[in-house]
Amino acid sequence: MPTSWFFDVRVALAFLTRLPLGPAQALPPNGLAAAMRAFPLAGAVVGGMAGLVHWSTHGLLGPVIAALLAVAAAVWLTGGLHEDGLADTADGFGGRGDRLARLAVMRDSRIGTYGALALMLTLALRVAALAVLAPGTPAVAALVAAGALSRAVMPLTMRLLPPARADGLAFSAGKPRPQTVLAAVVVALAAALFGLGLTGGLLAALASLIVVMALNRATERHLGGFTGDTLGAQQQVVEVAVLLAAVAAG
Repeated sequence: MPTSWFFDVRVALAFLTRLPLGPAQALPPNGLAAAMRAFPLAGAVVGGMAGLVHWSTHGLLGPVIAALLAVAAAVWLTGGLHEDGLADTADGFGGRGDRLARLAVMRDSRIGTYGALALMLTLALRVAALAVLAPGTPAVAALVAAGALSRAVMPLTMRLLPPARADGLAFSAGKPRPQTVLAAVVVALAAALFGLGLTGGLLAALASLIVVMALNRATERHLGGFTGDTLGAQQQVVEVAVLLAAVAAG
């Protein structure tokens, strides 16, 4: 049975953030996959709250500290969910062995050299991009666009690739329907165009598409399909790409 947008937004926020939303309702069959149309809206909320931190601290503390605090706020709001996926994916891709060996590395809770380097580089790029962007509306808009576009790629990848494992949350979530993916992409593109303007929005969307195509190809080659970790890694790299596109668009 189709669910409302309000229900799907609540599910998306409960799944992607640590916001105190109270007891969750039971999901219908394939409910998480259906709710993925609202993933960009949850990302926009995270971006908007991080943008508020940036806006409120920039004048008092300067661009670098404001950028650091904004990124820290986004990490706290999500509980480091996507950062954890990025680190695990980098360790898996960087390691040796066959598909099963790489998947085993990704399930290891310990962080390796590749994971640490990936985290440092992406965090540094996010902070640097925000430090360059003008405070106020430009920075907030860039964070909202980055949050929305980077969550819209999740259902897209889940539609395009098979799951790498026959267990785990990524497998049990189900495959999003084409209309779910289309809704997520339209919502994210609208957020990017509204916040960054025509040139900036299209540049951000193009950067997101290039990143998704490249990472999907690497994911399929290394693992044979996606995992929850690779979806988190994709979110992080797309977010960086959108913020850099916002800087480039001026």
